[in-house]
Amino acid sequence: MRVVPAALTALTAFLSLDFLSAHRPELDPIGRREGGGTGQKKKKPPPHIIFILIDDQGFNDIGYHNPTIKTPTLDKLAAEGVILENYYVQPICTPSRSQLMTGRYQIHTGLQHSIIRPSQPSCLPSGMDTLPERLREAGYATHLVGKWHLGFYRKACLPTRKGFDTFFGSLTGSVDYYSYGSCDGAALCGYDLHDNESVAWGHEGKYSTMLFTQRARKILESHDPTERPLFLLLSLQAVHTPLQPPKSYIYPYRGMTNVARRKFAAMVSTVDEAVRNVTYALRKYGYYKNSVIIYSTDNGAQPLIGGSNWPLRGRKGTYWEGGVRGVAFVHSPLLKRRRRVSRDLLHITDWFPTLVGLGGGNTSQSRGLDGFDVWATISEGKESPRREILHNINPLHKPVAASMMWDDVETSQPAVKTSKEATNKKLKKKKKKKRKKVLKLKQHKKSTFRLKTVRKPAGKSKEPEPPPKARAQSEHWSRLRHEPKIQSSGSLSSRQKPKTKSKRTTLQNQNLSQSRQTQTKSKPKLKQQLKTKSRQTFVQNHNTSRSRTRPAWSSVWDTSVQAAIRVGDWKLLTGDPGHGDWVPLQILPTLLGHWWHLERSLPAHRNSSHPPKTVWLFNITADPYERRDLAAQRPDVVQQLLARLAYYNRTAVPVYFPPDDPRADPSRHAGAWVPWADEDEEEEKYRGVYKKGKSGKKKKKKKKSCGLCKLKTFFLKLNTGMMSNRI
Repeated sequence: MRVVPAALTALTAFLSLDFLSAHRPELDPIGRREGGGTGQKKKKPPPHIIFILIDDQGFNDIGYHNPTIKTPTLDKLAAEGVILENYYVQPICTPSRSQLMTGRYQIHTGLQHSIIRPSQPSCLPSGMDTLPERLREAGYATHLVGKWHLGFYRKACLPTRKGFDTFFGSLTGSVDYYSYGSCDGAALCGYDLHDNESVAWGHEGKYSTMLFTQRARKILESHDPTERPLFLLLSLQAVHTPLQPPKSYIYPYRGMTNVARRKFAAMVSTVDEAVRNVTYALRKYGYYKNSVIIYSTDNGAQPLIGGSNWPLRGRKGTYWEGGVRGVAFVHSPLLKRRRRVSRDLLHITDWFPTLVGLGGGNTSQSRGLDGFDVWATISEGKESPRREILHNINPLHKPVAASMMWDDVETSQPAVKTSKEATNKKLKKKKKKKRKKVLKLKQHKKSTFRLKTVRKPAGKSKEPEPPPKARAQSEHWSRLRHEPKIQSSGSLSSRQKPKTKSKRTTLQNQNLSQSRQTQTKSKPKLKQQLKTKSRQTFVQNHNTSRSRTRPAWSSVWDTSVQAAIRVGDWKLLTGDPGHGDWVPLQILPTLLGHWWHLERSLPAHRNSSHPPKTVWLFNITADPYERRDLAAQRPDVVQQLLARLAYYNRTAVPVYFPPDDPRADPSRHAGAWVPWADEDEEEEKYRGVYKKGKSGKKKKKKKKSCGLCKLKTFFLKLNTGMMSNRI
């Protein structure tokens, strides 16, 4: 019986303790009580964000993809973090950087076409907020070290006016690593190294990768990590051309037979060392435990100057996977799931909302964002909210897309023939005179009337035909103007073709000897006529065969426009996506050799009956190397993706691609690239390309500076060609 009172006493004591603990204020980890004053629990400070942006590093230019590239620091950071294997960027510099800064697709910033050249009065839209601006509002100190390449024609375009507290680096796209000279063509060259808004003279001879790393370390050393969070964008110029690595970094790659590849690999090693020095400074100065390190390339590599995207298809400047699928990883002690590979779909526009959200900022005022907050995807492994990516819609590329891709291939051989014809012009004239004499001598009375009626088309065939290049261009423009009757320049309409053919056959049957002589004498011209005729017939066959399936596609989207979109597993390309070649490493030593057309998906040749191809469809998940085009097998998917392109195109702004301004010449500014437009000067607004807004003053200025009118078309064609072929 004594046990029962003891049990009741223990139970009463336990209940009283539980009641007291329920009403007792909790203690924080340091032992202070919750409530007002010094006992209030502190919020976890926002993380320091270190974004390392590399220029032109390909998919196969990092150690964890290719062991021949020696990047121990990058490999270690990636292995301990999260490797992003389904991460996409843009195919060239300016669009990628604009999407990182704004979180918007380039169709919403007017930068759909090419890059911003040093002499162009163009930059990020003035009314659009940027990533550093939003982070600065959240309390961050923001710094940019390295390459800008987003325009600088007026001071409002400079990095310090776009959200960065400090800036040290270059404003243009390609700078010499030692002299810091930058050229816009052979004639316009100037010094391009800036400290905030002034020219940073006196750094010649210092290697830019090392110089930028030193400045980044100084920023980390001078900033107090406990006072204010830090956003540092280290935008290295490497591994962009010119290939100028220090000699000591080339030695480990002495076994590579290709000189360009050897130098390129050495420059990747300089990047690896720069990242090692920055991460060491993060640990030394107390940033590392509360930091997020992001490593990303801005576009794919260019194999012609030593880069490699193998086994991906395409290269820099193209919309194949080799041009837009980027190398990237995230390293941070704050990651909840580390040491893994993420295959979730991510895009460079996602960094804007992700980093602003991570830093405690507000994106509600950032209207029209195309990016998603993917921190949960990266840190916790949750499913990505992104389902599709609009790679681009470039309406400015349309005229060249239909001609450059086909006419250049078709006219490569005839161009040689035209030169031969020019050299043998005199011989041809003699042959024509002899041919006329033979025809006059061998005419019969019965066939006189027929010969006269036939002479008109025969005379047309005798007239000198336009050179193949002009013929190809006229064919191209006739296709663009939707003139089905005119198939090629100098040729007859489809109604006249069978007529001339029947007359030609009757002439041959009635006067066999005469036709034999004329055939032997005008054999090369008959070949040309047959060639143009075959070309006309395949265009006709193409139009008739496409008339059954085209109405559905043509009503949705003009497939001659250069565009690319990814939806789920499917990727669609229209227009001219760029050279679709694969460049294996084992054949890189023989640059521009016979291998150049080894695996490239070439268009149909002159004798082919296939129409120009403007639609490609790939299942990227099952076929990441884009070797199996499924456009013909899955027209339903093509239709859906074309509808998505049309949907995005309705929200696109006009392309902003103004002509060069002669005031940008560095010789007018002490030999340096600096802003040249006055701040009080009204910002020029273009409706489309080269079309200024309604203003009488602007129209007068345009008339006065009409000496530049001839340069507009030249630079337009030049940049379009660079975009598709040479970048």
